[in-house]
Amino acid sequence: MRYALHAEWTKLRTLPGLGWLPLLAIALTVGLSVVASAAVSCRTGCDQDLTQVSLTGVDLGQAVLAALAVVVISGEYGTGMVRTTLAAVPRRPVVFAAKGVILAGVVIPVGVVAVLCSVLVARTTLPGAGVVLSEGSTVRAIAGSVLYLALVALLSYGIATVVRDSATAIGIVVFLLYLFPILAQVVSSPDWQRHLRQIGPMNAGLAIQATKHLDRLPIGPWAGLGVLTAWAAGALLAGVLLLQFRDA
Repeated sequence: MRYALHAEWTKLRTLPGLGWLPLLAIALTVGLSVVASAAVSCRTGCDQDLTQVSLTGVDLGQAVLAALAVVVISGEYGTGMVRTTLAAVPRRPVVFAAKGVILAGVVIPVGVVAVLCSVLVARTTLPGAGVVLSEGSTVRAIAGSVLYLALVALLSYGIATVVRDSATAIGIVVFLLYLFPILAQVVSSPDWQRHLRQIGPMNAGLAIQATKHLDRLPIGPWAGLGVLTAWAAGALLAGVLLLQFRDA
């Protein structure tokens, strides 16, 4: 496993053009959060969940990290390098696990920087509005947002392993993330709207950011993150099984 981890880390950090994706994820996350925070005035927004507003950029940054996760495996299928990888490490589940660990090891620090910068900038953009970092609910929203980004990346990694094509995998991930919010806006039944928000990986997962009006949420913060975890676990299970039993 140690050899596999070293090999995957070497491949990831030496892939041409890949280094800008984490920086882009941070920039987009912080940028959208700044815009969302600047749009709130105390006169109209004091009852808003300001911590959640300050984390709005996660909605956009996740797409870049999903693309990074897809490239981790589908890039090797595109070049045929996966055959060399599996020849060097014949135990395919070990290769799969090593790639996932390295991916998480990159996404989590990126998520920490992006999320903390978003909240800190929001504190200056919303003077006196009350994004209090010492509050338990705010700490949960910050830590949960980092976990959310890591789970989205692992979900994307699992899907990319299943389909083995970058464009198709990114399309499926975007479809899964944004389909349920769109459907929830389209359907007229309040019950169906609630159910769609409860089962959608994005809607459910982002409930972890809520710090106010928790009784109005379709699903609780930790339960919502659990739904996203189930989506990611399902994708990873399908990915490792197909990697193990089908031809490279």
